[in-house]
Amino acid sequence: MSTPIPIVLAGHGPVGRAYAELVADRGRRHGLDLRLVAVRGRDRQREAGEWESLSDLPELLERTGAAVFAQAVPSDGDDRAAREALQALDAGAHVVTATKSHLLARWTELAGAAERAGRSVRISGATGAAMPAGDLARSVLRGFDVDEVAGCVNGTATFVLDRVADGADLAEAVAEAQRAGIAEADPSQDLSGGDAATKLRLISALLWGWDPARTRAETEPIAQLPDVPAGHRLRQVARARRDEPGVVRVVLSAEPEGSPLGSLRGPEKAVRYDCGEAGQVTVSGGRSSPRGAALAMIKDTLGAVLEATTGFR
Repeated sequence: MSTPIPIVLAGHGPVGRAYAELVADRGRRHGLDLRLVAVRGRDRQREAGEWESLSDLPELLERTGAAVFAQAVPSDGDDRAAREALQALDAGAHVVTATKSHLLARWTELAGAAERAGRSVRISGATGAAMPAGDLARSVLRGFDVDEVAGCVNGTATFVLDRVADGADLAEAVAEAQRAGIAEADPSQDLSGGDAATKLRLISALLWGWDPARTRAETEPIAQLPDVPAGHRLRQVARARRDEPGVVRVVLSAEPEGSPLGSLRGPEKAVRYDCGEAGQVTVSGGRSSPRGAALAMIKDTLGAVLEATTGFR
């Protein structure tokens, strides 16, 4: 019987609930006894089946001996996600997170805390849900000297642009995406390019060590759409280049229908890495859903426990 690996989860929304349902079974498949010992909501927590008032997180981590602190809380700009991630690292736990806000604002501080603790911070759920774009950037392409990264990383944008190309007006396409559960109730970050820029800022940090807080985003919104040549599809493409440090651009680009980005359909996503002499490497697919994000967190949990890495790499 393997040694129990205690996990404390922050967040009890759709992603957190899906993670809680999956973690023990997926651990057993890999010979690990992953145990969810506590779930923390906004103002309550559950340990032994009953919801009670929140306890002090450092005390909870010490008492449970948590090896992993998993975060599935909203990216609403609240400082709590950063504070709790730092507390978890200081307590000797790995951090697995699908939350973006503190990665953007406190990347350098989190990296330093992880290195000092000898623990890792895993962020697949924040960079592409079930699509392993972050894994390629973090470790798989190490040594390939990636010159550029470009991708369609927002599924709502791809869906909406395809529906408009098929004859719907923009408002109708957004409403359809919302009815299908693809778009958020407030799709402004998807349409403005803000969400795509956020994901590329994080991927660029993994690739080249850029501080996301110092990376500038230039975005072109989905509004007045340009004409598209025959045999092409309009795509919201986020790009960053190694020789332009600290800049991420999101543009509307006509991509050939047979290309990795032009061939996407519906809410599909893809990221293309230009690896110079090694050629181009593209990853695509991966479900954008609460379960897809939860599975990305499961993958990161397994990686944190099984691989001897520290920091974001």
